[in-house]
Amino acid sequence: MKTVLSLKLLAWLSPAFPTGAFAYSHGLEWAVDVGDVTDEASLLAWLTDVLLNGTGRTDTILLRHSHRAAGDACGLVDIAALALATSASRERRDEALAQGKAFVRAAAEWRVPDLPEDTPYAVAVGATAGAHGIDEDLTAGAYLQSFATNLISAAVRLVPLGQTTGLRVLAALEPVILATAAETRNATLDDIGGCAFRSDLAAMRHETQYTRLFRS
Repeated sequence: MKTVLSLKLLAWLSPAFPTGAFAYSHGLEWAVDVGDVTDEASLLAWLTDVLLNGTGRTDTILLRHSHRAAGDACGLVDIAALALATSASRERRDEALAQGKAFVRAAAEWRVPDLPEDTPYAVAVGATAGAHGIDEDLTAGAYLQSFATNLISAAVRLVPLGQTTGLRVLAALEPVILATAAETRNATLDDIGGCAFRSDLAAMRHETQYTRLFRS
């Protein structure tokens, strides 16, 4: 049974799952344009900050609480509203909502819990995994791994970097991903907060960036 449940999670968080994640850089496009991210070391530092102190941490807290509230429609409404309120910019909000809606549509092939119309991605993934009885820690770690992988893929195209460099960054992020997953295990919704200010500014600046390949 655990193997079957893990296969579901692998399918939902696969790059092939049609959430449109490939279209979003989470502000990285601006960071590359202004020279904040130029190589392997600067990409690793940028993503480490986002995972430990920014969206990675916030999303994982929201995902965990959505997982626990999978059978509570009213609770999920409140968590979804809080998730939208944490968006640092219009593009971050659009990114979370667009991927959330795409995930719900695609996951309809399985069983999706009753979710509000405007459900951010992290909330949708957490609630769906919870409804299927998939382990919360496994879901949190897999979500963070998928989040990091998508941003590395964007950086590989933007900087540009080689695929081998991207894989080295992903390998180096393993302890960061595990640390974020562990730190959020007992976090309450009141513990949500971030200080990845440069990443938030990048998302805001990207809205008016002259040349853009990505939607965020």
